[in-house]
Amino acid sequence: MKPALGTLLFPALLLLSPRTRELAEACSCAPAHPQQLICDSALVIRAKISSEKVVPASDDPLDTHKMIRYEIKQIKMFKGFEKLKDVQYVYTPFDSSLCGVKLEANNKKQYLLTGQILSDGKVLIHLCNYIEPWDDLSLSQKKSLNQRYQMGCGCKITTCYMVPCSITTPNECLWTDWLIERKLYGHQAKHYACIKRSDGTCSWYRGGPPPEKEFIDISEP
Repeated sequence: MKPALGTLLFPALLLLSPRTRELAEACSCAPAHPQQLICDSALVIRAKISSEKVVPASDDPLDTHKMIRYEIKQIKMFKGFEKLKDVQYVYTPFDSSLCGVKLEANNKKQYLLTGQILSDGKVLIHLCNYIEPWDDLSLSQKKSLNQRYQMGCGCKITTCYMVPCSITTPNECLWTDWLIERKLYGHQAKHYACIKRSDGTCSWYRGGPPPEKEFIDISEP
């Protein structure tokens, strides 16, 4: 469930009136390395989906928007301990145009869920979060969830779409999956984390079984 291209519009829609929302409804997401999506999330958990229920998006009687409330069984929390101990429900917009996420309930499939924690304590997930079936993650990604990704949250990951492509700051890593494989979520996304060194610079770290391809910073055409 990879984020699409563009700019995320949904969070701002929560603050708009129902009429304004009707004029602004859309869902698109800027491409981001999995590490960046983990760093930008307030909550990261591994969970099963027990059930789902359609509920009102707000208490406003004029608001016709709906949310899907997923009841979950939390298996492990990787991030968010300081705000929540155990998550029972996660919420997502009913409409895919508002970045709603469709998950399989009442089965044994496990998911990696990332999202935001609202002021009322509810957990909000949407298409621009990093949400994947657990079995689709690489071994390196699973190991990176414990600490490695968060060690690189002070780093900047820049997507390279064409050459020349070079770093502009010492704490930057170049994401070259698109250049090499013509897809964003290739070997580098699955097997590498951008980690900050003791001198403040950042570089790619390869964890788990080595991928088939090597990656370099592309600075020359």
